[in-house]
Amino acid sequence: MAKTLKVGFLPIIDHLILGITKAKIDMGAEPETPNIELVQKFGWNEIGNALFAGEIDMAFMLAPYAMDLFHAKQNIKLLLLSHRDGSIIVTNKKANINGIADFKGKTVLIPYQASMHHMMLHKLMAQEGMTMGIGNDVMTEVVAPGQIPMMIEYDVEGQIAGYIVAEPFGTVVVNAGHGDVLRLSKEIQPDHPCCAVVVRDEVIQQEPETVQALINSFVKSGNSVKNAKDVAVKLAAPFLNQPEDIIRSILTDANERVSTDRLLPDLAELDAAQEYLINTVSVPAISGKIDMDKFVDLSFAKAAGAK
Repeated sequence: MAKTLKVGFLPIIDHLILGITKAKIDMGAEPETPNIELVQKFGWNEIGNALFAGEIDMAFMLAPYAMDLFHAKQNIKLLLLSHRDGSIIVTNKKANINGIADFKGKTVLIPYQASMHHMMLHKLMAQEGMTMGIGNDVMTEVVAPGQIPMMIEYDVEGQIAGYIVAEPFGTVVVNAGHGDVLRLSKEIQPDHPCCAVVVRDEVIQQEPETVQALINSFVKSGNSVKNAKDVAVKLAAPFLNQPEDIIRSILTDANERVSTDRLLPDLAELDAAQEYLINTVSVPAISGKIDMDKFVDLSFAKAAGAK
């Protein structure tokens, strides 16, 4: 019998394919897919620490953060993207933001320094002639995704201009009347990667068939989100602990806020992200450059038919 792998994740739309795979396993819809144990975390450091401690075998996590862990000699491999696009920039109504120029002198929340969110926000500010970082036009503060709605709700004086984060924590704030949509992440960098499926080397070596079966299922789940949205909404709501109407508004948006059917990692794309986060942001967000050929293993994604 295949080992039950423990999989770390955050309750965000970026990790939806994990929730759908787990639901299919529990319903007996994929008897060929081994069981998994979901280990929910609430911040990115918790995911990294759990990988390091061997508490989890596999993680859905920020690709740039995984690069940083690999640079720190953690024995992990990136096997698959978990989505493309999916994040949003929301302004805080109390901060009276009418445009990007109004961000000056205020703070913008990001989920992690080693993240595509950091890179895309930096790109947006640069396009508007704004600088970002300590002593510059806009300050950033790292806040776990699930804590951001509370931070915005209780920012009485409007010191937080807004934030960039994975859904559903943008739509949650907008629907509650505390914020407005400024940009979708795909409007800054179309079709961008963000989170990925990362597995510890020893698990890949000891359980290659189990890992392959799960990657196969994740790819199928990604395709099903695109092709069976009503089912995806039903399965996503309990996984993300959100009302169905919020999930439906995200998954059925005509702008296609998140895509899950193009999950094959692109090494050049990931390399460009690490270069930006090392060399272009005001303070390097990744400790050092890594060799993508050693970090990314495409064999599992290709065998699963990922595109």
